[in-house]
Amino acid sequence: MRARTRLTNLPLGAAPVVLTLVSSSLILLAAGANPFEAFANIIGGAFESWRKFADVLVALVPLMLCAAGMLITFAAALWNIGIEGQIIMGALFTTAAVRWFPLPSALILPITILAGMLGGALWGLLVGLMRTHGHVNEIFGGLGLNYIAIALTNYFIFGPWKSVDGATMSGTDPFPAAATMPLIAGTRASWPPLIIALLAIAGVYLVLNYTRWGLHLKAIGLNAQAAGRMGIRTTANILLAFAACGALAGLAGSFQTTAVYYRLIPSISSGYGYLSQLVVLLSLLRAEWVPLIVLFFSIISVGSPRLELRMQLDSSLGGILQGSIVLFFLLTRGLQQRLSQRRERKHG
Repeated sequence: MRARTRLTNLPLGAAPVVLTLVSSSLILLAAGANPFEAFANIIGGAFESWRKFADVLVALVPLMLCAAGMLITFAAALWNIGIEGQIIMGALFTTAAVRWFPLPSALILPITILAGMLGGALWGLLVGLMRTHGHVNEIFGGLGLNYIAIALTNYFIFGPWKSVDGATMSGTDPFPAAATMPLIAGTRASWPPLIIALLAIAGVYLVLNYTRWGLHLKAIGLNAQAAGRMGIRTTANILLAFAACGALAGLAGSFQTTAVYYRLIPSISSGYGYLSQLVVLLSLLRAEWVPLIVLFFSIISVGSPRLELRMQLDSSLGGILQGSIVLFFLLTRGLQQRLSQRRERKHG
């Protein structure tokens, strides 16, 4: 019986990829383009050279950190839409630290990491406080704080922190060399953020699967009221989950300033917060799957611009691929659950 169930689920497991490829191919054919050539260009754009693959690693770092944070809040059934604002606040706090503490690399780089985590954690904690004490749904509270974070960024870039050459959309003045992360030779990728991102996802995996706090978060996610009756401090754990997620998102924002742009720019979050939610949904809240999914998303993000260069197609096809695979995954997942429930009723 179990073997038969696995055989039934196998086509459903492959369905999201197949449906994504089919739907994207139909869009490309309607646009008069060759689907095979388009997909080959996306893959080629990410792997055509070591420098290009290093760009994949650049995109991987913030997405991995944000996904690691989202796993924590998702475990407690919390939709931390405010993660975008938490990335931005991490970048703001990092920029402030760089401007206030003109120190050598050995001192300023650890400070930028701590500052970014602090900024993100405080912004995440604010979302949690609005939910637990203000009875504001975290989706609406988080969205509101995202807009405030964006407004604060623009205020500082075009106000107190504007470039000596005048305020522009390019952002603040570049950071001093001492406040920038070391690079992998011959690339734009920085190795400390990559190592920290991998350690973060490994740490979240261990926390959620082998600690009491992870068990408490999952209990809250299943039934917060029942968890409270069992003696679990739901409010404290919810606040801690938001703060932890915010700290990881703030770290992503910090690295965006010290390892990617070397300054604060208006679009510093680059949408990684929203994209990380798709990653976590696709992983089914399993941390061990996140690195592979993040790599897949990063390859698409880096390879898609090649469509414009080689085929005169809009690079937004990459976003269509990312969104479609998540949509079809959720649809097939729902179908699997309905089939499973039908089988249980039939044999119950």
